[in-house]
Amino acid sequence: MRLDNMRESSNVEDSRGEGGGFGFPGGGNSGFGGGGGGGIGMLLPLLLNTIGFRGVIILAILYFGIKMFTGVDLINIVNGGGGGISMPDVTTSQTLPGTKTSGQQATANDPQEVVVSKVLASTEDVWTQIFSQMGKQYTAPKLKLFSQYTQSGCGTAQSATGPFYCPSDQKVYLDMDFFAQMKNQLGIPGDFPQAYVIAHEVGHHVQKLLGISDQVEEAQQRGSKVDANHLSVKLELQADCYAGIWTTAANTAHSFLDNGDIEEALNAASQIGDDRLQKAQGGRVVPDSFTHGTSAQRQKWFKTGLNAKSLNDCDTFSSSNL
Repeated sequence: MRLDNMRESSNVEDSRGEGGGFGFPGGGNSGFGGGGGGGIGMLLPLLLNTIGFRGVIILAILYFGIKMFTGVDLINIVNGGGGGISMPDVTTSQTLPGTKTSGQQATANDPQEVVVSKVLASTEDVWTQIFSQMGKQYTAPKLKLFSQYTQSGCGTAQSATGPFYCPSDQKVYLDMDFFAQMKNQLGIPGDFPQAYVIAHEVGHHVQKLLGISDQVEEAQQRGSKVDANHLSVKLELQADCYAGIWTTAANTAHSFLDNGDIEEALNAASQIGDDRLQKAQGGRVVPDSFTHGTSAQRQKWFKTGLNAKSLNDCDTFSSSNL
């Protein structure tokens, strides 16, 4: 994937320096709080006076033990943040000092962020043109980078949930450690799958602007859980198809694809199919519980988008053969 001749987006918000690094939530770079609404830094003098240094060490051991084996973060509960669930500590974390907000360019020494920014900019260009052809105006989403957890319009965004789009605030949320997890845990190497992930989430934004996701949500509320899952599958497969539309349009404009990039994306679609994930987790495959589609379906609709002549080709809701 070659992005050298592509611009960067001004819609990337980087909150990775706001906290959520190693140690107690709300802490600064030292890992002992002091800058994010409470934390152990404010409690330390009181604890020392009350239970002594040995007691503090014992509490610290208990804290990290509970956090490691249960995922419950007691300090986060005290601070009132995120339901008390901590994010897994990932060795690939690249928490950066400071906060970059909308309108600033990606830092030159963070090549991964540059990729994210350029891919997002490309989606802006492609969907602006497509909407213009339909007589509509495209409003680009923001993309918020975070580390471990952050607050979104849809509640607490957590690394464990993976990248997602929140229709309430029309933002894409991304912990870039997910890309390392894609490679190391899901068997998804290469750089283009990262672009596929971003394009898929932007596809959900397109659905929001077109009123599709609102219609699906209303239908889900009226139906059963199984019906809601089936509608979710169609929504996700359509987002895969929209990612395919972006891929072809962006490559036509910039010739950014390398040999093997499409195969990388198809491998990514396969690895994150509901059936494959359920098998990998050791459980039985339950089609009625699918929310994103099978590996074969996700590959099919991404390829459909690659060859689509219009958005109508991505109408998964009218298709009798997903």
